Amino acid sequence: MPAELHDAMAARIERGEFPGLVSLVARGDDVTVDVLGFTRFGGDVPMRRDTPFRITSMTKPVIAALAMMLAEDDLIDLEQPVATVLPELAGQRVLARPDAPLDETVPPARPVTVEDLLTFTNGFGIISVGQELNPDYPIVRAWREQELAMAEPEPRTPHDPDEWVRRFGTLPLIHQPGENWIYNGGTLILGVLLARVGGRPLGDLLRERLLEPLGMRDTGFWVPADRAGEIPVHYMTDFSTGQMAATDSGGAELWAAPPVFPSGSAGLVSTADDYLAFARLLLNRGVHGGTRLLSEQSVASMTTNHLSPEQIDAGGMLLANQGWGYGMAVTVTADEVSGPGRYGWAGGYGTSWFNDPREGLISIVLGQVSDLLWGGALTEFDRLAYGK
Repeated sequence: MPAELHDAMAARIERGEFPGLVSLVARGDDVTVDVLGFTRFGGDVPMRRDTPFRITSMTKPVIAALAMMLAEDDLIDLEQPVATVLPELAGQRVLARPDAPLDETVPPARPVTVEDLLTFTNGFGIISVGQELNPDYPIVRAWREQELAMAEPEPRTPHDPDEWVRRFGTLPLIHQPGENWIYNGGTLILGVLLARVGGRPLGDLLRERLLEPLGMRDTGFWVPADRAGEIPVHYMTDFSTGQMAATDSGGAELWAAPPVFPSGSAGLVSTADDYLAFARLLLNRGVHGGTRLLSEQSVASMTTNHLSPEQIDAGGMLLANQGWGYGMAVTVTADEVSGPGRYGWAGGYGTSWFNDPREGLISIVLGQVSDLLWGGALTEFDRLAYGK
């Protein structure tokens, strides 16, 4: 761990920006882990290397990898219309414009495909308008009334996957398939689709195909009851008051049992070492411990930008001028952290990961303060992970 990185994060904890962090930087076999602070402000439970974190949107790349495994097994085809697996979605039309009444629709120009779910060009998700997310449009009110939890992770949807997709199928799409990048909805749908083609719950399928082969024993959609209390408290700044506060993100009991709806967008809990195993799988082009789990072509597809410059420009603050592969961002131009080609994604509760294949670098930081993502700390962490 570069000394400057440790000192910078320790200083932020001392200033009260975070109660604690677990960070990991790896180059080849050289892995350094830094464990700082506590699991809550004013608490006395120290962070540990194996502390479990709600990784929220860092779930997306994991689910994308599972999708590529099933594609390699010919259980799905990326060009396959989603409705061939989820017939509940066969009748969806498209809003005339995002803020239109629900009955002001046009036919879809083409079917939504599995690849659209992976690239978030499936036409449905979180609406970003300037600096505002999910304005008071009829479609936003509708998905909230249907309790679809489109802006995961809390409050969770009370519906099981079949009921969730049935309700989702009654709503029109926001954009034409393939037209716009729109966040989050694609991997929610994808999780339902993978479970259906796999013939078992998403958590079971994920554990069998990916988590167990990678040795990710502490990753899943829930944790044993005796460990649920170890999950750190989630905090974020209340922008109406300017004060940081704990959120209503659910207590230990929420995470001590399998969820009704395992979220392919934001539902996983994981640890630094577990996520390192996943990151290494991609950096090693699909090989783990001498065994190939993913083809090189699948990894290349996951970690290559699939968006046009126009789609990137329209992606708003959530995409932040990055490209998008399958379930993760890919930098397409040099930025203040590195050159192009860095890939990974962050979680809204204050977690982040990237790989840089040119440098052979893996960087992971796990906290539970959302301000990590917009307060300058993440950019500083990423830059210092290079030893810059």
